[in-house]
Amino acid sequence: MWALIVINFGIFFWMAGLSDDQVEAVSQSAGLIPLALTHGGPPGVLPPPLTLITSMFVHGNFMHVFGNMIFLFVFGDDIEEALGHWRFLAFYLLCGVGAGFAFVLSDPTSTVDLIGASGAIAGVIAAYALFRPCAKVYCLLGLIPLHLRAYWVIGGWAVWQVIEIAQRENDGVAYWAHVGGLIVGAALFVMMRPAGVRLFECVEPSSAPGSGATAAR
Repeated sequence: MWALIVINFGIFFWMAGLSDDQVEAVSQSAGLIPLALTHGGPPGVLPPPLTLITSMFVHGNFMHVFGNMIFLFVFGDDIEEALGHWRFLAFYLLCGVGAGFAFVLSDPTSTVDLIGASGAIAGVIAAYALFRPCAKVYCLLGLIPLHLRAYWVIGGWAVWQVIEIAQRENDGVAYWAHVGGLIVGAALFVMMRPAGVRLFECVEPSSAPGSGATAAR
């Protein structure tokens, strides 16, 4: 997790030192362009399949990378602990690839480039919802800090993505990538978790012998 945060910030600050034309060239080369992946054009410096990976490490501005890394910091540590370092890295990258495919499938002929780690991080968030849904996390509602159960925060964010897709908002946010990352992350976490890592950790069998009740903590 920490390595991913350092790499993402490192690439962002490197790009911050480039001219506007150079930044645009990097975004076009490293970003995922649906038309390039589905039809082989327009051509770029990198092979289109490789941009499924490189697009995760390019961000448009400071708040873009900062927001994504905050989410990774809040939710990623526990998932890395559950999966282990290398399995977590594979999980993160596969979530990003899945999110990229969802973005491409939403409009295969689009020439809009996808950049940012939010699709991969959506997968991490989905894993957290399956792993520790009752853990309390801090979030901001406008300027109001709230301390809520993870399932409220993650569930609300997921519903928001679906609403935005239904409204067909064209605000530059890749909502289909977020939804794709959520779906892929949930599926992968179930399949990739080591033996002994339980789902829905906040639900435990009652300590009373023979009782089928559950208790939330």
